[in-house]
Amino acid sequence: MPLPIDIIINAASGTSDKEDERRILADIFSANDIEARIELAESGAEIVEMAKRAVKSGSQTIVAGGGDGTVSAVAAGLVGTEKNLGVLPLGTLNHFAKDLNIPLDLEEAARVIIAGHVAKVDVAEVNGQIFINNSSLGLYPDVVRRREQRQRLGFGKWNSLLRSAFKVLRRYPFLDIRLNADGKEIVTRTPFVFVGNNLYEMESFNIGGRTCLDAGHLSLYMTPRAGRFALLQMAVRALFGKLRQAKDFVSLCTDEVWIETRHRQLRVAMDGEVLMLETPLHYRVRPAALRVIVPAKTVDETGEKATEETVEKE
Repeated sequence: MPLPIDIIINAASGTSDKEDERRILADIFSANDIEARIELAESGAEIVEMAKRAVKSGSQTIVAGGGDGTVSAVAAGLVGTEKNLGVLPLGTLNHFAKDLNIPLDLEEAARVIIAGHVAKVDVAEVNGQIFINNSSLGLYPDVVRRREQRQRLGFGKWNSLLRSAFKVLRRYPFLDIRLNADGKEIVTRTPFVFVGNNLYEMESFNIGGRTCLDAGHLSLYMTPRAGRFALLQMAVRALFGKLRQAKDFVSLCTDEVWIETRHRQLRVAMDGEVLMLETPLHYRVRPAALRVIVPAKTVDETGEKATEETVEKE
């Protein structure tokens, strides 16, 4: 008999009925003679605690059901272990699942987990905090903080996001930073710094996507001293594939980044969640630190992933 699997579903993710999803998943795994222990988490703290318990259990596979924040929280507990991460993309954007070609349909995603093809992918960290997609400073963490405040007051998610973005852009704060990467130092003022786990597409109509999660690099993007109008110009350039020609756009590919500011603590966004972290901020990549169950077609896209060291059939 296959080993049991633990499934952790964020009850607050998406808009679908989580009890219906629980029944669908139980039926699918039962039909394939797999014992699935399915739990619903009511908060981020519960997700973390459930993931810790699952790591200590006999399960080889631990599944995160939710958006990128949920997947990141579960993944953080599996980094560096021999446990496999399964992904059920039940959130709004599901960037991590999309970048790995994991189906957005619940039943299809469950069948990917049953098939059991495993690939090792990179994760990134800042001051020891794991993230699977990206981290940012400046404008975006402020937007997230304001959005969460409005949602606690009972406003809807999209209403809160738009109103919060408008307020932050109207104030348009700058960060004074000293950045060190690969022996290069940059001292500047910027409205934002974006650090990605591997290379992000920043131009054309695939903005925000990644074609590779196992190259062992961080990508860094920022706009020194760019005002609101310059930021709008860059957005237009990105759509037409000319962003890298902009004089106020900086992109770096590196393995490690140090960021200093005059603040003792800084608000940092990681996979949509915001934490206050002590400065300086130390970003680094952890190559092949996470085992993820992916579709066979993802495995076959590169020869490197098709080797016995990186891909297995459980």
